[in-house]
Amino acid sequence: MVNTVPGFKRLYDLKLTHVQAIELLRCLCQQISTLSESEFEKTGIQKALFDAIEHGIVELIVELIKQYPDIVWREDKSQRGIFLCATLHRQEKIFNLIYRMGAKKNAMATPWDVNHNNILHQAAFLAPLSQLDRVTGAALQMQRELQWYKEVESIVQPKQREMRNLSHDTPRTLFTKEHRGLVEEGEKWMKETATSCTVVAALIATIMFSALFTLPGGFDQYTGLPLFLHRSSFIAYIVSDAVSLFSSTSSMLMFLGMLTSRYREEDFLRSLPMKLIIGLSTLFFSMATMMMTFGVALMIFLKERFDWVSFPIMLLASVPVTLFALLQFPLLVDIFLSTYGPGIFDKPNKRGRFL
Repeated sequence: MVNTVPGFKRLYDLKLTHVQAIELLRCLCQQISTLSESEFEKTGIQKALFDAIEHGIVELIVELIKQYPDIVWREDKSQRGIFLCATLHRQEKIFNLIYRMGAKKNAMATPWDVNHNNILHQAAFLAPLSQLDRVTGAALQMQRELQWYKEVESIVQPKQREMRNLSHDTPRTLFTKEHRGLVEEGEKWMKETATSCTVVAALIATIMFSALFTLPGGFDQYTGLPLFLHRSSFIAYIVSDAVSLFSSTSSMLMFLGMLTSRYREEDFLRSLPMKLIIGLSTLFFSMATMMMTFGVALMIFLKERFDWVSFPIMLLASVPVTLFALLQFPLLVDIFLSTYGPGIFDKPNKRGRFL
């Protein structure tokens, strides 16, 4: 039955191919574990190992470690081990295996390469372009780089944080040098986004503020109270107008905070993304309530004469809100998940250890 549906058949074939590839890999790894040192050198397995690390083929690494545990001590031509290479190439799935090394975890994070770059130095180098392009925008790329650096920093010994390579750079100094251009690009992207959104938020705030003094129906010339004060739709108008005004003002303040930020490296980790999340969320909310205010005002004017007008007005008012959501929500979701999501690194646990 599965084979009769084209979409399911394709998925089934892909899954079957993957399972067969894993079985073939497992058989090959079992054969590798029986090889002598000289035979191992001749097979080219070591080159395949580091090619797999560079391209993030975690299944191969896992099977090799299971069948041949000593392979974790292998090094490439630059004397970088598995986890130094995984850090340099930003392959988080392979790096996460370090938490399954048990007592050997600290030893895995201690070595350095031919240039005396330890694992924290590897995290300080700018990520390969192929890995940077997986993240949207220079600001989020900088955030991801900081997340990598902080994660690696949390597993190394204190003396490694101050260790100098052959160029006399500590990991932090190297990080600053390598990411100077990315910080500038991130600052430019953030400021351009904040400037555009500040203009929109200011326009909405201006419109909503003036709408409070030009109420539908006007005011009673004797009491000074709004003529439609007794209508529930008028209360909805006032509430939506006030909410839109408060939201747009909050959005404007968040974006102004971004424009006046010092743009230190650390700001890209939490501070700036948080401001952008709040700014975009409140801007969307202010736009939605602004269109609601407009729709309610039209209904107040027209409902007594045209009862059918409510639905089409609300339908049309939802169009710009929907367009804004479609354009901005993917970015907002990316920022939120990158900042407050589960992250790309597995938390240390006692299950699934190799050694």
